[in-house]
Amino acid sequence: MKPLFQTERIICREFEPDDLEAFAAYRALPEVARYQSWSEYCYRDALALYEEMNKVPFATVGHWFQLAIVTKAEQGSQQMLGDLAVHFIDGRQIEIGFTFAPDFQGQGYASEAVLGLLTYLFSELKPHRVIATTDCENVPSWLLLERVGLRREAHFIENVFFKGAWGSEFQYAILASEWKGQDS
Repeated sequence: MKPLFQTERIICREFEPDDLEAFAAYRALPEVARYQSWSEYCYRDALALYEEMNKVPFATVGHWFQLAIVTKAEQGSQQMLGDLAVHFIDGRQIEIGFTFAPDFQGQGYASEAVLGLLTYLFSELKPHRVIATTDCENVPSWLLLERVGLRREAHFIENVFFKGAWGSEFQYAILASEWKGQDS
């Protein structure tokens, strides 16, 4: 399968059936699920997501897609590091997210993947704006968003009832015109 993009250490591509076991395994970990919409995750959940994504072409407005992040290695020996989420809100705005297995956190893979994704989105799909929303308590997530150049635009106080309690979120964004400024 042709990669969506590559960086120095990683490949970002659409999911393949062989990815689903590793994907389900790290998503089932409590520390991964803590700030996510699920509490439990299993292979059946991964398979259902994979089948749902395959019903429409990538970049279809109104749909979320997960992209696999794997190490650069020969096919079959690639190791799954995590995934990127891409939501095509409308024809000009895209929402992104990311989830990485704990074994690969803190090594720069997520920053490399998000920067690669932003480069791909702005150069190939040309949205006006890219956004991301994160739990205020998920410090590594919002620090990553700031590190790659997104601006904090909002702090929503107890705006979401999440896993039995009210939670607060930060919303980040970057405009195409701001991204172009990073290239100079």
